[in-house]
Amino acid sequence: MKTIITTNFAKKIVFLFLLTSTFSVLAQEEEAAEEKKFTISGTVDAYYRANLNSANSGVNYSAPGSSFANLPGFALGMANVIANYEGDDVGFVADLVFGPRGTDAIFASPLYSATGNIVNQLYVYWNVSESVTLTFGNFNTFLGYEVISPAGNFNYSTSYLFSYGPFSHTGLKADFDLGNDWSLMLAVMNPTDITEFNPNGKYAYGAQLGYSGQYLNLIADDGNFEIDYTGGFDIDEDFYLGINAAYFDGADDTGFAGVALYPQYQTSDTFTLGLRGEYFTETGNFGAIGTGVEDSSVLALTLTGSATIGDLVIKPELRLDNASDDAFLDSDGASMKSLSSFVLAAVYSF
Repeated sequence: MKTIITTNFAKKIVFLFLLTSTFSVLAQEEEAAEEKKFTISGTVDAYYRANLNSANSGVNYSAPGSSFANLPGFALGMANVIANYEGDDVGFVADLVFGPRGTDAIFASPLYSATGNIVNQLYVYWNVSESVTLTFGNFNTFLGYEVISPAGNFNYSTSYLFSYGPFSHTGLKADFDLGNDWSLMLAVMNPTDITEFNPNGKYAYGAQLGYSGQYLNLIADDGNFEIDYTGGFDIDEDFYLGINAAYFDGADDTGFAGVALYPQYQTSDTFTLGLRGEYFTETGNFGAIGTGVEDSSVLALTLTGSATIGDLVIKPELRLDNASDDAFLDSDGASMKSLSSFVLAAVYSF
């Protein structure tokens, strides 16, 4: 009798072990499935802007010739909502923007769709292997140090180099992990910033060579050519130096070139102070700096503080733009070369 009881008890133990193991495997499979779930993320931002040596409203109002953060008084940035699904091999991103910053970012749309001016990015991707990824659709540019999303930049206002480089592309790109910190990207795309369809049958071609966080970018687009270097270095655990340099050769003897340095020093876990020092010059009557005068240049210095409060970042910013020609107006409407301004921005990420 004791032998029978012992045998039955052993069978129960084995059964419980198998049952527990089965539930454990199912739980692990469910957890793995949950990792491939649909997510929503994005940002919301607003700001206050005031000129220190010029009018803050009316016909004499002036602002830097770079994109975004150029409206007077209390102003809106944008609401950015990103829907993302990331599977083992395939996924998609639908990135929508609403508000003034989003409108300025998608300046070439709509060409066809009534809602084309809210689509910042819209693409699918396929991880062909561990070292090759294909992306198909509309994606933000691979050139430059700064990006459209305010959460992706340290400074709230943007550089001239960012503002005059490409914003977005639509096409097919292939990213290759070459190993040993080397990477390569090749792309064929519609004309730059024409994101909804191809209106003229011409195409742009892009390439990026990367090594350990340093990137050399190239784009050729219907006779226009740009080469761009983007990178950065951790000088120590608290001090970082970012770098961006670019040269653009356009049609009709127009173009631009520039370099920007981004030293940033983290004073505490919640506050970082950073400076963007940029020199930007135009070739020909490019019209970028706002004067329409040929071969203009500008030196722009932007000092930004970044204070983190949970998911909210507060950014006070002082900016000085000093142009080679009369690019701005004073309060009386007289031309002047320099503009000083202050911005207080708030960026919430979710």
